[in-house]
Amino acid sequence: MYDGDCAFCTRSVRFIERRIARHPRIVAWQAADLDGLGLTREMCETAVQWVDVDGTVSSGHRAVARTLVHGGGAWRLLGHLISLPGVSALAGVTYRWIARNRHRMPGGSALCVLPAAERTAESATPDGSGGASRVNADTMGS
Repeated sequence: MYDGDCAFCTRSVRFIERRIARHPRIVAWQAADLDGLGLTREMCETAVQWVDVDGTVSSGHRAVARTLVHGGGAWRLLGHLISLPGVSALAGVTYRWIARNRHRMPGGSALCVLPAAERTAESATPDGSGGASRVNADTMGS
């Protein structure tokens, strides 16, 4: 699950689809049955989510690692590396930094920083600012 309203997140998904031949089914959380998957809107606004076939949920950098492991080959090795103690802690810090700053990343936009509940209303503001001056970057995820 990823944030389909975020340009940076969507660009990241397209990278996965192009570069990882054996990628999982990737769905924007806005188009998914969150209750059926054991997810909440808050979980999905905070971080990318991986839902395994047995219903196990991984979030943030752990979801990224699961995606890479699923990809096989060198991607699998990278995914296992991210999961190692120490490396996982660093990966978590890195993931959270990227999530807080995704609107500044290549492909990001002012909409990436807005909480999902505000995106539709704020992107239609008369001044065209998208309401970006009123956002709290700590509330968004990937």
